[in-house]
Amino acid sequence: MDVNTDTQTALATWMQARLDGADAVEVVDFAAPRSGYSAETTVFNANVTRAGVVSSERFVLRQETPDPAVYPVQAPGLDIEISVQYRAMEAVAANSTVPLAPLIGFEDDTTVIGTPFFVMGYVAGEVPIENPNYVQQGFFADATPEQRATMINDGLRVMAEVHRIDWRAAGLDWLVPPDTTPGTTRQIEVWESYGQRELDGRRHPLMEDAFAWLHANQPPEPPLGMSWGDPRPGNIIWNDFTAACVTDFEACSIAPAEHDLGWWLMFDRWSHESMGAERLPGEPTRDEQTAFYETCLGRSVGDTYWWEVFAATRYAAIVVRVMNRMVARGQMPADQTIWLDNPATVCLADLMGR
Repeated sequence: MDVNTDTQTALATWMQARLDGADAVEVVDFAAPRSGYSAETTVFNANVTRAGVVSSERFVLRQETPDPAVYPVQAPGLDIEISVQYRAMEAVAANSTVPLAPLIGFEDDTTVIGTPFFVMGYVAGEVPIENPNYVQQGFFADATPEQRATMINDGLRVMAEVHRIDWRAAGLDWLVPPDTTPGTTRQIEVWESYGQRELDGRRHPLMEDAFAWLHANQPPEPPLGMSWGDPRPGNIIWNDFTAACVTDFEACSIAPAEHDLGWWLMFDRWSHESMGAERLPGEPTRDEQTAFYETCLGRSVGDTYWWEVFAATRYAAIVVRVMNRMVARGQMPADQTIWLDNPATVCLADLMGR
């Protein structure tokens, strides 16, 4: 987005109609947008006048990028990822106490500021990073063993709370195409089709073998619920090592809780073994995390191995998609092979004993 006076004025007018008690809004102090895989994020301040009193308030603007969706589309018409994310957050906010940023509004009219967008309140805190790896550098690496244990367990707690939402009562049936049965079989189909489309005729033997194994070893279907899609410490804003805000629901779906737990545990493996990083004092093992999560969820999840393999396979497919996007943007050469050899495939190969 071009940060200019007209854009700021248009955004201010849009916000005034959506902020409780606002008589006037002046948008100021735009930072440069930070590009993500599925959206551009801009943090800004606004002077909000209510009953003659002006207060400076901080907000976050998320805009759809012009690229096709990063994640596979779960149902027809869900190809605008920030719309998916906003609708999912509305459902979570209305049906749980999961900590979220205050939701200001979503806009699909591109004439307002040029793209679909939504605005939410700003939540201060710390976010674990991937480069450098959060278990090797940053606030988590500098924490005490007790703080690390508190943080990981609280992430598992809020993830379980997402999974306890009654997805039908929450009106999340829009994530399921008409005449389609939601669940694990559906998710395998969605992700395998997505991977094949992004490979576009290229061979990815590891991913091919993984999908064949997943089909051959699919476990009985657990209860279904809302799947967050990308649950990991880096998609939570932390205050004092507790979850202050859960973020990034654009990969959400209707699937078993194990779908997300497998991703969380896979990302733990990716952050440690795949990166050559030692588990720090206080960090729960994956078995300990599973046991704690089961307590929070209120039921057993059994062996998580199949779900971790499925998670790593999905991650490998996402990397293919992201590399395709970077080639299309001119940020990577067309003959790059990162799509085939990257930390996600290292993690998948490790899980499959390669």
